[in-house]
Amino acid sequence: MNDPAGQIKLLWREAMRLPATLLFPPTCPGCRRHVSQPGTLCAHCWPALRLLERPWCEITGVPFSHDLGDGIVSADAIANPPVFDRARAAVAYTDVARRMVQNLKFRDRTELAPWMAGWMMRVGRELMADCQVVVPVPLHRRRFLMRGFNQAAELARPLAAQGGLDFAPQVLRRRKPTRQQVGLALAQRELNVRGAFEASAEAAIAIKDRRVLLVDDVLTTGATVSACARTLKRAGATGVDVLAFARVLPGDFRDAGWGSI
Repeated sequence: MNDPAGQIKLLWREAMRLPATLLFPPTCPGCRRHVSQPGTLCAHCWPALRLLERPWCEITGVPFSHDLGDGIVSADAIANPPVFDRARAAVAYTDVARRMVQNLKFRDRTELAPWMAGWMMRVGRELMADCQVVVPVPLHRRRFLMRGFNQAAELARPLAAQGGLDFAPQVLRRRKPTRQQVGLALAQRELNVRGAFEASAEAAIAIKDRRVLLVDDVLTTGATVSACARTLKRAGATGVDVLAFARVLPGDFRDAGWGSI
């Protein structure tokens, strides 16, 4: 059935959006080439983005090269069980994904966060279905004041809204400034974030006896999210799942140059 009133409203919204599009045309999050729609990658960047798909380890979310069946867990997850329960990431941390994260984090491209969160939701639906509250990995207040926002919170907010989950950005606090994780080996990363996080007074109310979805931008070794998950569980969370936009795959990790976690 035709809806003339609805068509008029649609045309009106498009007409109102046109001046902003002409003044500020959308650009590719990966390379800043002009694109037709906000949040879309150009024809050059899209093929270079590696979306993470099953089959993967049911605990760590690291993809397998071959399908080994449902519920398969990697040897590393068996030998070294993580503090968190499950982890997923939308894309591999390739050059395009790295530029997207850097545009969000260091170039104030916060308008990218809802689009990135949409890709995260694609791989995180099963996690979100089991969780009740979304908590972003916090920045130290000094770094927050310098940057003006927390990129993890910018990703977590639309995820909570889309999933109908509680958004609790104040549950975790980074109580001491830590070195940037870039360039640190695994043992150094773990030492760097040891004791760095604490649960706020309202944590007991927000997460007690509830399952938490912990959100960050990049997952590298898991040192930061493990420290956060340990703190959340001590504060009463029944479980902690991790959802990130990108992850450094084990074969891609180098002690120098990668990641944030």
